[in-house]
Amino acid sequence: MTEQPANKPIRNIAPRNQPVQQRALERREQILQVTAALLDEVGLDDLTTILIAKTSGISVGTLYHYFPNKHAVLYALAEQWLGEMDSALQQLDAASGPVGLRQFVEQTVAALLAVYTSQRGLLPLVQAMFGVPELKALDDAHDQLVIDAMSTQFAALELGSNPQALRRLARTWLELTHALLLVAVNQTASDREATLGELKFLCLALLERARSQF
Repeated sequence: MTEQPANKPIRNIAPRNQPVQQRALERREQILQVTAALLDEVGLDDLTTILIAKTSGISVGTLYHYFPNKHAVLYALAEQWLGEMDSALQQLDAASGPVGLRQFVEQTVAALLAVYTSQRGLLPLVQAMFGVPELKALDDAHDQLVIDAMSTQFAALELGSNPQALRRLARTWLELTHALLLVAVNQTASDREATLGELKFLCLALLERARSQF
């Protein structure tokens, strides 16, 4: 990651207004959906507030009524995706019970895949979360969210009792699943199935190794 020059100020990414009326809420959601679609079409570098406004059918002034700049829009979009990830992980935790490692891998990868495929423009959005200083906190929050959830799941699966070791295992799980799911969502159907099969194989091997060492 390229460091931002020390004398370059961090942009204000706070939304100008928190909409409460239904029409305003719908307009905000439209802006986010348009931005996600544009990330797929033009990528991060060519995304501008002018393009977002034009594609949304609104003026730039109206867009600025909701968001002060494009990074504020990206921040809100990333927050939304992070909320969906949190909900999916909570549902997995609520549904957890005595299962084998293979079933656990199948269920968890399927749940994560649903979150990754639901978000358009995810790859450039994730790149922004990692590379844009204003969004870096959300990248860190995503990592901690997954690590916290998976280390709890791994403890329930009796893969270890040392919290530090479980979190290290969860970090490995995060890096593995995050990287390959980002690949899978941008592949053709047949390639996606092959990648997901390889991901599940690697996840299962990782957890079986942890159990054998415990």
